[in-house]
Amino acid sequence: MTFSPPAPPAFADCTPRQKAARVLTEVLAPAHLVVAQLLLIGWHSTGSWSGLGWGLLGALFCGVVPIGIVLLGVRRGALTDQHIRVRRQRVVPMGLSLVSVVAGITLLRVLGAPADVLALVVAMLVGLVSSLLVTAGWQISIHMSVAGGTVMILLLVFGPALLPAVLVAAGMGWSRLVLKAHTIPQLLAGSVLGGTAALTFALLR
Repeated sequence: MTFSPPAPPAFADCTPRQKAARVLTEVLAPAHLVVAQLLLIGWHSTGSWSGLGWGLLGALFCGVVPIGIVLLGVRRGALTDQHIRVRRQRVVPMGLSLVSVVAGITLLRVLGAPADVLALVVAMLVGLVSSLLVTAGWQISIHMSVAGGTVMILLLVFGPALLPAVLVAAGMGWSRLVLKAHTIPQLLAGSVLGGTAALTFALLR
């Protein structure tokens, strides 16, 4: 049975609970988390502005370009919305994003990026490929995959000090359920895929 997320109501027509969920979904959108994570890991990798620069370079290929592809698709009418609720619409933008991430990895490697930054971008590539393979046949939660992977990677880098970041993943899961964008199995599967990215990062750093 195919799961098709319902079209969300206008923000003004939402209940307070739904409004809170909508805000969380927008603030913690995958592209936002990808950019924030790369900036944090980039800065941590050198403890200087140069590390932040490496993070910005990775964010360009892994966050800015992919969201640009999605927004262009929405503008042209090829995608229903920036969260790509319709599964069959995900393949092309995710495939193009894959090309962007590969280009980013190549450039970072050639330029001699810090090990953690390069490992993180490769981990994002693994997460994207895994998500693309699954979403081709099943409506998995990309939001939860990115949120879960982000939290796990931050814990690997910063340790217990970043335990409050778990609230990010919990908040994302709650928001997607409230908005009826995904089922619990789809959220759990997304978390597992996020774990594959975290494992990749741990092995490569």
